[in-house]
Amino acid sequence: MKRFSMISLILILAILSGCASPSANPDAPTEEPTSGLPTAVVRVTSSPDPDSALQVFFEAWQAADYAAMYAMITPQSQQTISEEDFVKRYRDAMNQMALRELSYNVRSITRNTSDAQLNVGVTYISNVVGEIQRDMVFGVVLENGGWKINWEDGLILPELRGGNSLSMDFESLPRGNIYDRNGNVIVDQTEAVAMYVVPGQLNPDQEGTLLFEISKLTGQTQEVVRNRYAFAGADWYVTMGEASLEEINKRYGVLSGLSGLYMVDYTSRFYYDNGVGSQTVGYVSSIPAERLDEFLRAGYARNALVGASGIEEWAEPYLSGKSGGTLYVVGPTGSILSYLGKTSPEPASAVHLTLDRNLQTQTEQALGDFIGAIVVMERDTGRVLAMASSPDFDPNLFNSQNPNSAYGLGDVINDADRPLVNRATQGQYPLGSVFKIITMAAALESGTYTPENKYECGYEYTEYGGPTLYDWTWERFQNEFRENGQGTTPPSGTLTLSEGLMRSCNPWFYHIGYDLYRQGRVTAVADMARGFGLGSLTGIEQIPELPGLIMNPPVPSGEVEAINQAIGQGELQVTPLQVATFIAAVGNGGTLYRPQLVEKVVAANGVETTIFKPESRGTLPVKAETLTAIQDAMRSVIANPRGTAVHRFRNFINIPAYGKTGTAQTGAGLPHSWFAGYTNVIDGSLPNIAVAVIVENKGEGSEYAAPIFRRVLEIYYVGRPQALYWWEANIGIPRTPTPIGGIPTEEDED
Repeated sequence: MKRFSMISLILILAILSGCASPSANPDAPTEEPTSGLPTAVVRVTSSPDPDSALQVFFEAWQAADYAAMYAMITPQSQQTISEEDFVKRYRDAMNQMALRELSYNVRSITRNTSDAQLNVGVTYISNVVGEIQRDMVFGVVLENGGWKINWEDGLILPELRGGNSLSMDFESLPRGNIYDRNGNVIVDQTEAVAMYVVPGQLNPDQEGTLLFEISKLTGQTQEVVRNRYAFAGADWYVTMGEASLEEINKRYGVLSGLSGLYMVDYTSRFYYDNGVGSQTVGYVSSIPAERLDEFLRAGYARNALVGASGIEEWAEPYLSGKSGGTLYVVGPTGSILSYLGKTSPEPASAVHLTLDRNLQTQTEQALGDFIGAIVVMERDTGRVLAMASSPDFDPNLFNSQNPNSAYGLGDVINDADRPLVNRATQGQYPLGSVFKIITMAAALESGTYTPENKYECGYEYTEYGGPTLYDWTWERFQNEFRENGQGTTPPSGTLTLSEGLMRSCNPWFYHIGYDLYRQGRVTAVADMARGFGLGSLTGIEQIPELPGLIMNPPVPSGEVEAINQAIGQGELQVTPLQVATFIAAVGNGGTLYRPQLVEKVVAANGVETTIFKPESRGTLPVKAETLTAIQDAMRSVIANPRGTAVHRFRNFINIPAYGKTGTAQTGAGLPHSWFAGYTNVIDGSLPNIAVAVIVENKGEGSEYAAPIFRRVLEIYYVGRPQALYWWEANIGIPRTPTPIGGIPTEEDED
């Protein structure tokens, strides 16, 4: 009776619905009813397939989105485990497994009205032990129109039922070595010795021996070694650096007799000479907490050391090798129940850099205690032979196994002079008068100027109608007057454009910037700078770099910006690497090479990969005759008696060098001192080089950067410095007091 009544009710409702609801589309065709009553319409809504829940669950699993996985399990399952514990169970298991890939295949489905069982083949691929396959049964329940998974911990891996867990026993081989271009080791895995002194225990009669020995072992100058403890408290722990155990053993008889010197052995990744090119080579450290999951999944042990900066970070896939290990199932009490796979470790590759260790070390010493940077690169290939940034740091301090780390690392991290910054690639500076090379190129390429055009280079520039601007000769005259009571530097007088570059005449280049702007060639200088590679990355790739900044002067009323830009000031920033790159292009005939640091990567079996090949990034946007004019002017900077750097190259080795001085105002303190140039040895035994030098806030380019440039050439071509700096008493030992700027005397200049 209840059944009949229900059917009758349905029919009545259908009839009423048909009578009361007109067609939504009156033009739609209708069917002729078979009786006097409208036809009943029955709509059926179907639920999604039960494997839809599995798809969402596995997609979240593959993405390590464990919270999304938790949302896909039934409320009853959620009552058995909290989201926090659920996430931890999966994260720990996948990290221990070192999971790289996860896939699944639904093999069969048994479905009822509101539940189903899915037989699923699951494949795990571990970065350490390879492939693991399991057959699993997922139960799903239809709830509120959607399917949810009846979860239990066997759905992580069947072996993990009952609170079992996974544990990986890692086996690793030593990290790969880093060598220079000649095969000299820069970084390896060895037994090392940390050295420190307690100043109050030092014997003054032994100080000379102490300084000599520490200097030879660590590659630091004796002056640097002395400064480490000179102002320390009597009972302080003062780090002296590290040396290999092999090197220590050779000198142990002497070292062990020095009072106040202590030595502690340890074994770890070791950086020779307290770090050769420390900002470039980089360092290793413990896995950062925020990246722990990433490295565990990649197959690293929790206590592994990984590349944290520089080449160490870039070459991590080569230097780390591949860990081996055994994956165990461990019971709740810690007992091993079974193992799921085992592999042996694979040895790491070695990385050979383009750097020359001897040149790198001596280039760093050439920069001394000044803050700044030097880049030395092969002019015709883009190989970086040396890249010094000062102050530098000891990368051994980042290893917690090093006893010196606890005392010295904080000083590195908290140093206001930012030794961790690679000033060669990340330091962004105004370029000053070195930029006049680019302004000269823009002038010549405009068709308005020739190298023989003349301009009167006086003390002052007033052409543009604004406040009076001055040449460097006027500033030199004023300094001389203040120091000596009279000024002796005259203005440069009438100069050709080529002579204007030789004399670095500010008014000449103010005039060019102003004149090109008034002609409507507003972006001529900025565009030429971009064509020389400024304002964009060099593409060095292996280490971080910044792009610098090149701005177009505004229109209208941008005359002042155009004038300042023409002498390398204003809204303009460059990196020393960019400067070395475009200077090399000027010297090699116009090719901008991508600077590179890696000569080759050599696998453990001796197979060489990632072999260095010169790569052109383009050519300078100038005609051959423009380039020749610039080259001739750069030669005269050094060789002509009126050149701004000629006095720094007296009695110089017989190497044809080309260069340009630069003095970049910063708005605070002394200006930055720049010198950039290249060599042009025909049929020489060594490749020609390009060099860029900057010394921060020290003075004119001819005072500091030019002598340092000269020393780098001496080191490269002769093997060691040949002439003293004007501020040195001996090589590497400054006069007292340390120079703080100002104008050197003629005796100093000699």
